[in-house]
Amino acid sequence: MKIFLDTADIDQISKAYETGMIDGVTTNPTLILKSGRQLIDVANEIATKFDTFESISCEVVGDTAEEMLSQAKQFYPISPNITIKVPCTVEGLKACKFLSEKGIKTNVTLVFSAPQAVLAAKSGATYISPFVGRLDDNSFSGLDLVSGIADLYRVQGYPTMVLAASIRNAHQVSSAFGVGAHVATIPPNVFWAMYQHVLTEKGLDIFQKDWETVTSNLNSN
Repeated sequence: MKIFLDTADIDQISKAYETGMIDGVTTNPTLILKSGRQLIDVANEIATKFDTFESISCEVVGDTAEEMLSQAKQFYPISPNITIKVPCTVEGLKACKFLSEKGIKTNVTLVFSAPQAVLAAKSGATYISPFVGRLDDNSFSGLDLVSGIADLYRVQGYPTMVLAASIRNAHQVSSAFGVGAHVATIPPNVFWAMYQHVLTEKGLDIFQKDWETVTSNLNSN
């Protein structure tokens, strides 16, 4: 089980990185827009500060494979950990196949069906990103799709890793792993929510009060 953080916020990445639980980062144009920075600058800083990450996804956009590949050239030389994220389209998968054959990590994103997953695997994708929450928003089961893709790859022996994306809550993280996802990419707030449970908090309060009582008794003796 691997956890990627879905953000371009360096401060948020730093806090989560200190826990030792984060294996990589995913970004997209929307997250870059929120950061107020350029993707090339964000990618360079992440690769420099967090060099143990397995993957740092940098998304390219364009109408043609050639346009996507042209953009990709500014990212993958940064570090072997850079993963080029491409859309699950005809042109995106052309770019994916070219990059994969060059030994460059790829992440096929915006996947919403098993047939798309077949094509992504055949293009040599390192990761494939089915969107759990966005499917749920449209009355389809995102977790069923994750499960179906994981089963498909297992039966066919494809090495492409299923990266559950568009995760909305902590329960979806464990559920995604339970149905076969290799990776879950999650927003910082969901990562921190994974630590939380009301019974844990109540238990800590009880232990703290009991410890204070024990300490007080020792001091009085």
